[in-house]
Amino acid sequence: MNGQVRANIKPGLTVLIVLKQDQRTGKLTKGIVKDILTKSPNHPHGIKVRLTDGQVGRVKEIVNA
Repeated sequence: MNGQVRANIKPGLTVLIVLKQDQRTGKLTKGIVKDILTKSPNHPHGIKVRLTDGQVGRVKEIVNA
């Protein structure tokens, strides 16, 4: 699933995000969603989330459990 729709993302899901400093390279970081930071129902670059370890980035992919 893609990370552009807010309804697809729930706290506790495992996701792949791109951090701000990794946007040029596209390097993905895997983690578990703690908070959803984007208020709009969808976003073309991905919904912004905070992971349980405190890192913030935009969801590129939702990892199937």
